[in-house]
Amino acid sequence: MSHSLPTRIQLFRPGIREEAILAVSEVLRSGWIGMGPKTAEFERAFADYTGANHCVGLNSCTSALHLALRLLNLPSGSEVITTPLTFISTNHAILYEGLHPVFADIEPRTGNLDAGSVASRITERTRAIIVMHYGGYPCDLDAFSALRRERNLPIIEDCAHACGAAYHGKRIGSHGNFHAFSFHAVKNLPMGDGGALTLSQPEDDARARTLRWMGIDRSTYQRSDNVRSYQWDYQIGEVGFKYHMNDIQAAIGLAQLPFLDEENRYRARLVAQYREALAGVPGVELLHHAEDRQSSHHLCPILVDGRERLIDKLNAGGVDVGMHYRRNDDYPMYERQELPNVAAFTARVLSLPLHLGLTQDDVNYVTRLIQEGW
Repeated sequence: MSHSLPTRIQLFRPGIREEAILAVSEVLRSGWIGMGPKTAEFERAFADYTGANHCVGLNSCTSALHLALRLLNLPSGSEVITTPLTFISTNHAILYEGLHPVFADIEPRTGNLDAGSVASRITERTRAIIVMHYGGYPCDLDAFSALRRERNLPIIEDCAHACGAAYHGKRIGSHGNFHAFSFHAVKNLPMGDGGALTLSQPEDDARARTLRWMGIDRSTYQRSDNVRSYQWDYQIGEVGFKYHMNDIQAAIGLAQLPFLDEENRYRARLVAQYREALAGVPGVELLHHAEDRQSSHHLCPILVDGRERLIDKLNAGGVDVGMHYRRNDDYPMYERQELPNVAAFTARVLSLPLHLGLTQDDVNYVTRLIQEGW
């Protein structure tokens, strides 16, 4: 069976609109390409979009996770309960702060952190919980909100996959926790790279803005205007980081953001097509989708028996696939733990191609290869 396109079917492909290309050109000609007015404009727009009180533009989701942990002022060695089924930066951020990651198990049908497993791992040394919306499908925020109230534990949400997702009709990023977003090249809101931290408290917002720019109390743009000459003096109250967004990234984000919901609906249609075609195929298990939440569909993961054989067949047919993720406690800087659901999930999970350049014909071709068996 041959595929009509001359190139392979990619797992991911960035979707950059002409509006974003024009917006970047304007910024490049403006004379100000660092953190400035476009960054501030994007922060307002993204806060409005998510329903958050505050948004701090950053250079990555990793930076957002790190700043969220820094804002909590946790004592060195404190335990943070987290998921092992995520990109490694989620948990490296814990190590950056000299904290101890404790891995909990996942829900076997969603890939999200299991609230019951988290509760069983809380000790007197536990100081925070990090949850991750796997593949863009929101985790059980009701259960984690109950834990937050009952045990007085702050929640950090890794929303790298979940831009545009919603839980009980309310967008991810507005549930009163710390929310870290990614605008990496292949994410749902691609800006080449970048990130954001959405927050509810003004004091956290103010401190995060200082921390993202080396701890300096006023940004370069704030110290530059058309009335007075450049103001060189500033104060530094604590050691910060070079984590800020720039106006090139922000211009891309501002141009792409109005189309995010439309693009996520397109992703949802492709995923629905995958799920309809693969339902009942021997050796394939679809992940659970509840009606009370809306996925952003960053990934299209399935669980399969004989995964390596299927990968070989799809690769031979010109289809790129992925595996998200290798469990983080496989790596030497983390403590290996007995997590049966994680073990079963990571042995079978396979990510199918999903991006805005994918067509219905592409999905039909991929699913026919799977239906034929492997």
